[in-house]
Amino acid sequence: MRVKITLQCTETGDRNYITTKNKRNNPERLELMKYSPRLKRRTLHRETK
Repeated sequence: MRVKITLQCTETGDRNYITTKNKRNNPERLELMKYSPRLKRRTLHRETK
């Protein structure tokens, strides 16, 4: 039931992280604060296809 998702930075558009999530428990799109190497700070990353 776990699927791979890609997290994309909302400010630069870079796809920096790959993780997994359980679709049954979290049907909505995942949003996490993660480190962006280009900006050298933490930014909001959203789930993409």
